[in-house]
Amino acid sequence: MVAARAAGVQLTNLGLAGQAMLDPFTARTIRSAQADVISLKLGINITNGDTMRLRTFIPAVHGFLDTIREGPHAETPLLLVSPLHCAIQETRPGPLQMELLESGPRFSSMGDSREVASGKLTLQVIRRTLREIVQARRTEDPQLHFLDGLELFGEPDEAELPMPDQLHPDTAAQQRIGTRFANVALAPGGPLNLE
Repeated sequence: MVAARAAGVQLTNLGLAGQAMLDPFTARTIRSAQADVISLKLGINITNGDTMRLRTFIPAVHGFLDTIREGPHAETPLLLVSPLHCAIQETRPGPLQMELLESGPRFSSMGDSREVASGKLTLQVIRRTLREIVQARRTEDPQLHFLDGLELFGEPDEAELPMPDQLHPDTAAQQRIGTRFANVALAPGGPLNLE
């Protein structure tokens, strides 16, 4: 919402409250929606829930993008955004567990970094994989773009604006992320700017 207001564009938000898992119905919904530009932020919920391995994640992303591109959005500017920095999942896979403290909920990872070698996903693995997918597809799809989520909220940002529950950015962080997205993606010369 911050980015849309800053850029003066109308936003349709399909955020699924922790349930964004590359579901085909979501891709079909996007394919059928009226949109001048599309942005997709993918990955963290899949890591949170430990719902995929690298072997299934790659074709799921390709299938999701293929579905969106099947209809009227074959050439719509589409920006794929990788996850923001989240210290508890950078090098440790999920699943996450939530502990209820007096100060509120607090998340931590139950995964083991050694499991990455067998295909478990961390945010670092997801960022690298999404970048590679976009690079591989851009020859056939020049309107597909990649934005590293660390440009929106990186390790220094999390140190300055720690997430209260170790997973969800607070209001100040959301404001920073939205402003940066508007300045990078929606500004003149950005991948989603239509001027």
